[in-house]
Amino acid sequence: MLHLERVSKSFRGLKAVKEVSLDVAPGEILGLIGPNGAGKTTLFNLITGVFPPSHGKIFFDSHDITATAPQQRCKMGIARTFQMVRPFLQLSVRDNVAIGRIYGREANKNRRQAESAAREMLEMVGLASRAADPACSLNLVERKRLELARALAARPKLMLLDEILAGLNPSEILSSIRLIQSVRDSGITIVIVEHLVKAIFNITDRIVVLNAGEKIAEGAPETIANDPHVIDAYLGTSLHEHHA
Repeated sequence: MLHLERVSKSFRGLKAVKEVSLDVAPGEILGLIGPNGAGKTTLFNLITGVFPPSHGKIFFDSHDITATAPQQRCKMGIARTFQMVRPFLQLSVRDNVAIGRIYGREANKNRRQAESAAREMLEMVGLASRAADPACSLNLVERKRLELARALAARPKLMLLDEILAGLNPSEILSSIRLIQSVRDSGITIVIVEHLVKAIFNITDRIVVLNAGEKIAEGAPETIANDPHVIDAYLGTSLHEHHA
């Protein structure tokens, strides 16, 4: 579904991403982990078209999208959430999600139908009772769910989740993991960046590890947990012992 071919990105001579190649198969949950500054969010920005790569190519559904504008990538079926949630604070929860329906894949320009689709997404993420409330009234957990609902409303084939579990308590993390799994079960492929590694090891089919912009490992969670390079660069011994 998604193929990155030796993708690099430099900012004023500093390489944030260095010749990263990876494939994402339809229907899988791929985890992307690594220390701060490893290039994870930059890679998301390259996939969604926020930045053009300095080198390399990006393919989605067998189409070369390296030079494709972000809005076109959204219409092709790539959606994302942001590490810092960005709702339209003065709009209602329902209208925030309807916007995703209007501008996403198979865009629906009819307001009534867009609002109907928004209600469906809000049901899915557990925010239906807050549909008429302004987004500014939501707490952090609810705003993260709104962010997910808005991305879902774009009818994506591929969803990029950027630290959607950050700031949540253990019970909220558990319910969010179930929600992510239900999104995958609905037919959406997921790439997730997350620092809560115990959670990501439990939810993903495969993990890619970045360090200083380079891919240093790739494989099943149990393989990554025992990789000495990953333990040294990121996981440390405690998580390794937890998985051993």
